[in-house]
Amino acid sequence: MKKSLLSLVFVAVFGLTATASTPIDGEKKEVKVSESTVTWKGYKVTGSHYGSINLKSGHLEMNGKNLTGGEFVVDMTSITVNDLEAGKGKEKLEGHLQSADFFGVENNPTSKLVFTSVKSMNNNSYTVTGNLTIKGITKPVTLVVSMFENKATATIKIDRTKFDIKYGSGSFFDDLGDKAIYDDFDLVVDLAL
Repeated sequence: MKKSLLSLVFVAVFGLTATASTPIDGEKKEVKVSESTVTWKGYKVTGSHYGSINLKSGHLEMNGKNLTGGEFVVDMTSITVNDLEAGKGKEKLEGHLQSADFFGVENNPTSKLVFTSVKSMNNNSYTVTGNLTIKGITKPVTLVVSMFENKATATIKIDRTKFDIKYGSGSFFDDLGDKAIYDDFDLVVDLAL
């Protein structure tokens, strides 16, 4: 009797715990934007720069424990440079990145990623295809999303010239020498759910 009662208590406790942490079918898991980070890194012939951008909103769509979709909006007006100190070109570079030469944030204050296809690679990782919109231009991108409990991470390489960001690109301008900026930049996204 004691053994049966103990077994029932064990099943009830762990059954409720599993149910509480398992998303229901079709659940949208809102991203905690204040606890999430989006970092960028851009490359030039003479080095690189890196910084961050604030996530404005986002959610992942779940079917049970499986990722099925998602959508994210980034506040492009929040772009910052983290590898330079104030007064050492930081403000100038941030202003240039916000200008029409790069992201044109006055007319395009947000960028957006909408998942269009999600394929499971294993228990925690997914190959995701989505539509990325930057400067009002939408192009398909592919990335890998890894999920662990209440966190999700992704790294994506983006060709800026596909979004009409051609400033300093050796693909479009000759004789840039060591002032050339590479077309690809990286985004690393760490989401808190």
